[in-house]
This record gives sequence, structure tokens and C-alpha cells, in this order.
Amino acid sequence: SCARRKMNLKSERRGIHVDQSELLCKKGCGYYGNPAWQGFCSKCWREEYHKARQKQIQEDWELAERLQREEEEAYASSQSTQGAQSLTFSKFEEKKTNEKTRKVTTVKKFFTASSRAGAKKEIQEAKAPSPSIHRQASIETDRVSKEFIEFIRTYQKPGQDIYKQCKLFLDTMSHKRDLSIEEQSECAQDFYQNVADRLQTRWKVPPEKVEKAMDEVEKYIMTRQYKYVFCPETTDDEKKDLAVQKRIRALHWVTPQMLCVPVSEEIPEVSDMVVKAITDIIEMDSKRVPRDKLACITKCSKHIFNAIKITKNEPASADDFLPTLIYIVLKGNPPRLQSNIQYITRFCNPSRLMTGEDGYYFTNLTAMYYNILYSVAFIEKLDAQSLNLSQEDFDRFMTGQTSPKKQESDSFSPDVCLGVKQMCKSLDLLSQLNERQERIVSEAKKLEKDLIDWTEGITKEVEDIVEKYPLEIKPKSQALAAIDSENVENDKLPPPLQPQVYAG
Repeated sequence: SCARRKMNLKSERRGIHVDQSELLCKKGCGYYGNPAWQGFCSKCWREEYHKARQKQIQEDWELAERLQREEEEAYASSQSTQGAQSLTFSKFEEKKTNEKTRKVTTVKKFFTASSRAGAKKEIQEAKAPSPSIHRQASIETDRVSKEFIEFIRTYQKPGQDIYKQCKLFLDTMSHKRDLSIEEQSECAQDFYQNVADRLQTRWKVPPEKVEKAMDEVEKYIMTRQYKYVFCPETTDDEKKDLAVQKRIRALHWVTPQMLCVPVSEEIPEVSDMVVKAITDIIEMDSKRVPRDKLACITKCSKHIFNAIKITKNEPASADDFLPTLIYIVLKGNPPRLQSNIQYITRFCNPSRLMTGEDGYYFTNLTAMYYNILYSVAFIEKLDAQSLNLSQEDFDRFMTGQTSPKKQESDSFSPDVCLGVKQMCKSLDLLSQLNERQERIVSEAKKLEKDLIDWTEGITKEVEDIVEKYPLEIKPKSQALAAIDSENVENDKLPPPLQPQVYAG
């Protein structure tokens, strides 16, 4: 019955599977989507976001007009003067215009020509270098700045324009620290789009050089903005980081066999690939540029594909990749996973997230991350059935009562090498020795306690006896005279005997 139960469990197993259509933008544009953008790609998400924002502005505008009409009717009923009405209406018109302009204005206004004195004054003020940026610049930011200057020199006049726009953007953002992180992200995305359009339309730069220039622009501005926009205190990124790490630690017992991971770590080359993949995903947190963090994800994913290919002797499929990626994340437990994914989503050049292998790998990691973050979806994929376990075993593993490794070491498949068998036996022996040592330590502590209790008991008994039979000390009696001492009182004793010598 046990074998039948395992067979039924195996046949009903869902496993870890994500349809590739789920990774694409749900609007059907062909680009990769992102759960952070509600399933849209960056381009479609911005369009939908702007539509929703414009709709909200229009609704606010209609509400204001309705309130104004009610106010005018109230003034008319109170026989207020026409001049006062026109004055009030003109003030309201001015207020409406200012409010609408304030809501729809983005960072684009800094890159468009304007004849208004206010706009010119704002640009002139923005050109002044921010002392805080230079004061807080680190060695890395100085190095990146020098590299960026050397790079833009190769672009000549377009490079000068790029540097000017970057300085203007940084100075502008230094005055926008009070904006929400979403608004700062929108400003950065607008800046990327405007710089790329400027290079293509005004300076006629070839697409490949535009892409290279945008990579350097992203590196320059995000290195300087990193401390302000990565895991800001105004978000709950840190709280989610801790929740994800706690959840991953609770799943430390999950084995590759449970996830149907097609990777054999017994092969030395595959084991090295797994270690490199874990190192890459952990190294992501040490990078400051979104593109560099994205590159760590790409390197990790390539190591995963290579490990699967070596194990199976054939190219890996998407169904092989996702469970292996989940296993790598569970084994590595990378720090600040939420913060890093959000940082890439918010401030990476959107063209990298929408197409290419970088976008594909990041979309897979993001989809996997959101499954981990939202426990309902994650448990739906990593429950007892999907791990080919009974509910009782799953509950014991989750609570730490037992470990699946101890059970798996008793039986080996025929193709397992001798070294692995010996290693498992050694691990079992070490486990038994550890239990024996713990038992000896426990018994030693018990013996120590018994000795202390015995000593205290004997001491108490002696004290009770002494108290019951007190010791009486009698006066000292006169000492007897020694035989060899000079006895003055007994002078009449005969002299001591002398030995007799016989002649013959």
C-alpha cells in the first residue's frame, strides 16, 4: 500500500511549471512583462499608467467644475454682484490651470525648449552644482565619473550634450528627494527615453552606439543615486526582504529530487556550476548599477543552463530551468532579494527588461520571487503533493522534527558511485556520534548533579549528628613519665642490666 500511495502521489504531482506565455506582456505586444508592472511590459505599463493618471486628472477636473457651478449658483441665489462672480471664476480658472499643470508635469520639461521666464529660471537654478552630491561622493562614484567623462569624449558633440543632460538630471533629482520612489522611478524612465530619443533624432547616432551610450548613462547616474533610491525607508522593501529570507530558511530541507531538478551535483563539473550560480545570485547585492545586478542574474542563469545540459546531455528547457532556479535561490538565500528586484525594475533602462536574454532571465527570477513573496502562490507550488511527499512528512520537515537526508542515506540507486555511498555512511556515523556525545554530556551533567546532592546530603547528616551528640572536651590529664627519662622520684630502682660477656 505504501508503494501504491507513492505511485499515486507521483502520478498526481504537479511540479513547478510556468507557461512561457505568462512571462510575456498581457497586452500582446511581444515584450516580456513583469508582475511589478501588473503583467505589462515597461512600455505598455507606462501607457496604462499615464491613461489612468489622465483619467484621474479629468475626474478631478470635472469634480472641480461641478463644485464651481454649485458655488456660482449659491452666489447667484444670494444676489452677489456679477463682478465678484467673475473675479471668483477667474481665480478658480487660474487655480485649475495651475493644478492641472502641476499634476501632468514630469522631468520632460527640463529637456524641452521654453520661452517662459519661470522655466528658464528653474533651469538656471538646476545648473548650479549640488554641494551635497560632491561632498558625499565616494571613491567608486569618482571612479565612475572619470570613466564616464572618458567615454563621452569619444562621442564629441553628442557626448557633451549627454554629459550636460546627466548633470542637469542629477541636480534636479537632488531637489526631489521628497518625491515617492515611484515618482522618482518615473523621472528616471522619462530621462532614459528623452536621452535615447535625443541621440537618435537630433544627433543621428546609430542604434548600437545609442545602446552603449545608454548603458554608460545608467551606470553614471545610478551610481550617484544609489544611496538615495535603493531600499528607501519610505517603502516596505526591507520588511519584505526579511519575510522572504525567513520563508527560504524554513525551506532549507528541500532537496533537488523534491523539485524535480535535473541537476546531478555528484558530477564535479555540475557541482562547480551550482556553486558559481549561487555565488552570482548572492553577488547581485554588492552591485550598485541596475545593469550590473541584471548581469549577475544572467550569469547565474547561464550556469544553471550549463549544469542542466551537462547532466542531461541535451539543451535545457524552460521547465527544467525554473525549478533549478528555485533550488539555487533556496540554497543561496540571497540577501535583500526584494530590494534588488525592485531596484532593477524601477531604475534599469527599460529596453533591457523588455527584450533579450537579460529580460528573459529577469522575468523568470521576478516570477519566481513573487511566488516566494506571496505565500499562497508559493505553497500552491511547493506543497506536499508537488514535492512528492505525504502531508505528515511535509509537516515534520517544516517543523524540523526530522530531515529527509537521513532517510535517503539508507538506500542508494545502483548508479550511485562508491564515494557518495561512503560519504553518506560517514554522515550517518557522524550523526550517531553526535547523538551519543549529547547523551554522554547529558549523563555527565546528571552525575555532577548527583555528586553535588550527595555531598550536600552527607554534610547535612554530619551536622545533624553533631547537633544531636555535641562533642565534650575533657580537661587534659597529667602525662606519665617516660621509661627512659630521668626519674628523680624513683631513685631506689636498680640500675639497668648490663650484658654479660662469656670468655669461652
